[in-house]
Amino acid sequence: MNAKITSHSVAHMLDVVLEQQNLKNDAALARAIQVAPPVISKARNEVQPLGSTLLVKLHEFTGKTTLELKALAGLA
Repeated sequence: MNAKITSHSVAHMLDVVLEQQNLKNDAALARAIQVAPPVISKARNEVQPLGSTLLVKLHEFTGKTTLELKALAGLA
């Protein structure tokens, strides 16, 4: 169940965060924002929607506004 990475997907947004924060993979991101790795995986693969808790944690970690993150994910 690999999510297709487009310029308007949660997978794309997560890839941008990984690149900008110099993280190796989703597990490193999960550790950095203190969530369980399956939370990232489920959001990436669109099994679960991008929740507000994850969005806020990403905002706090990256310094990007929630609107910027949502735009990267194609949700704004």
